[in-house]
Amino acid sequence: MKNLSKTKLLAFRQCPKRLWLEIHRPELREDSATTKASFATGNTVGALARKLYDPRGRGSLIDPKSEGFEQALQRTSKLLDSRTPIFEAGFAAGGALAFADVLLPVKSGGKAAWRMVEIKSGTKVHDYYRDDAAIQHFVATQAGVRLSAISLAHIDSKWVYRGGDDYAGILVENDLTRAASEQAGDVRAWIAAARRIAGERKEPEITTGSHCTKPYACGFSGYCSAQEPPAKHPVQWLPNVRTKVLKAHLANEKVRDMRDVPDALLNPQQLRVKQHTLSGKTYFDPVGARAALSWGLPAYFLDFETIQFAVPIWKGTRPYQNIPFQFSCHRLSRTGKLEHQMFLDLSGQDPSWGCADALLAACGESGPIFVFNASFEATCIRMLADFFPKKATALRTLRDRLVDLNPIAEKFYYHPDQNGSWGLKSVLPNIASDLRYEALDGVKSGGGAMLAYSEAVHVGTTAYRRAEIERQLSEYCAIDTLALVRLWQKFSGRSSLKDSARL
Repeated sequence: MKNLSKTKLLAFRQCPKRLWLEIHRPELREDSATTKASFATGNTVGALARKLYDPRGRGSLIDPKSEGFEQALQRTSKLLDSRTPIFEAGFAAGGALAFADVLLPVKSGGKAAWRMVEIKSGTKVHDYYRDDAAIQHFVATQAGVRLSAISLAHIDSKWVYRGGDDYAGILVENDLTRAASEQAGDVRAWIAAARRIAGERKEPEITTGSHCTKPYACGFSGYCSAQEPPAKHPVQWLPNVRTKVLKAHLANEKVRDMRDVPDALLNPQQLRVKQHTLSGKTYFDPVGARAALSWGLPAYFLDFETIQFAVPIWKGTRPYQNIPFQFSCHRLSRTGKLEHQMFLDLSGQDPSWGCADALLAACGESGPIFVFNASFEATCIRMLADFFPKKATALRTLRDRLVDLNPIAEKFYYHPDQNGSWGLKSVLPNIASDLRYEALDGVKSGGGAMLAYSEAVHVGTTAYRRAEIERQLSEYCAIDTLALVRLWQKFSGRSSLKDSARL
């Protein structure tokens, strides 16, 4: 049997069935857009790391995909005599294969040695990163490499980009040498067990569960789910399962359908979901919902679209900081007239300044600003206030005017088709069926908006394509805030916008 790559060993650690499918049925794998985006982010961070660890460009990069594994291993062996940085150095030993992100020549005890650094795009050291480092350390040392240390470098989310292509300090190193060394026995056991699974003629019989998304979303989840008889009322629809008692019951009894969950173990919200899902009847408390919306007009309905970069490109921004590049704002006047304003910057320059000015102009000086998930909008506004001290007071006033429709929906409304979710796209269809995200051309989600923005500001994007993306983003964001207007109508008891003028 061929050596198992580190990636496949980590797949085994997540789920033995995933490993088997990776080897025997790879065509069944379907990675989500989010997973693909995370791969792209990892590549970006990896490229930056090569510049930071080899600023003079003296090192060598090995590309096993284009060179082939055998050639990559052979070239690594030759480069070990060069005493210059090696990136993606490959080693095979002990039944496994691994490629090191960064390998740096050092002296240890007066002798030539190497320091290994694994690069991660995350912002902290996760346990599965430790497994990753342990495998790298084991394979390299088994291959005869004299390692003085192994570290894991991750993104420092508090680091601020100073501009000028100066990224010094964005990566934080954590020494994992001792821990990785002590896990050698574990790694050896993982390899032996994984090789047994890989050699099986039939795939392991493992049911779907929380391991399908932790630590990573598995691309085989769709296939595995399709092999299981569907539950009529999946227990996964129960929201906010947090108590130890309920978690233990679901796990120990292998509960798959809500009908089999005792009412006594459920909180009021979960019980409401169960009862109305089973009955097929909508829950709505119009009196409570209306009482919760006691604000007068004018009223504003606001939604931001943001972009975040693992490696910041604008001075003064942090890794993974949400930077608003677009907002939509519907204004409902005292006479019931609905007007729309929008800001969208696809120039590729920092959109913050234009966004702050346009936001202040669009939201007026008084009146509630309705949103759906106030923490997100509040964070965007707070960021703008921090960026522009002279506008901070006015922007913080906007933040104080935010009214969140999400908790009102959670408390007073539930339709069985929501499947336990109170996301805007789950609540909206049964309140405003004419507003259909799936009918949009192109951008249909927040994640899609991020991808569209990234494409629009790319230097290789044509003016024609940029204009098309601008249209798609404009249509998508406008629906978001029009959806808020329709939810407000429903919850406040106004059958039409004209009724709002009677407030």
